[in-house]
Amino acid sequence: MNKRIFGVILLLVLGGIFAYNAFIKNDDPTSLNNQMDQGGVIMPEEAAGIAVGEQAPDFELSTLEGEKIRLSDLEGQKVILNFWASWCPPCKKEMPEMQSFYEAYHEEIVILAVNTAEKNPDNAKKFVEENGFTFPILIDDDSKIGGDIYKALALPTTYFIGTDGKIQLERKIGPMTFDEMVDIKNKLK
Repeated sequence: MNKRIFGVILLLVLGGIFAYNAFIKNDDPTSLNNQMDQGGVIMPEEAAGIAVGEQAPDFELSTLEGEKIRLSDLEGQKVILNFWASWCPPCKKEMPEMQSFYEAYHEEIVILAVNTAEKNPDNAKKFVEENGFTFPILIDDDSKIGGDIYKALALPTTYFIGTDGKIQLERKIGPMTFDEMVDIKNKLK
């Protein structure tokens, strides 16, 4: 009898903890839960990524259609380099904004959306086809470019590369809006 009562009490306590964590919203904008809701997280210092002023590390990846794209071939153009995955809720929120931006400004700035940390690349292709995204989608099968080189440890992570091939603005961790992308386009040189 005592074991049964203890078990019921334990289940109630665990259920209460779960309900509190799942349904009670913390209004502190610096809390980790709210940062996660906004698509941002606190990252360790060693995950700082490529610094402003540094040359963007070159890479070559294939698009969903099999076309090879080398970053260094885009020197002389402004580039938004975005790392994302189809399972990532903030990425899903951002992608329609990127499509609208691409439709409006693709002649002024290049968008490279690098699918990384994807268990099955077919998931990326399916997601892109279902949503009608037309900007270049590159596949980083082993996450070497996104994870190892650019330190995109939280998704989405975006770098902003100027016509000189260098990182010109601080990277963005979390989803971008159309207006943010317009502002970034205007700041890049």
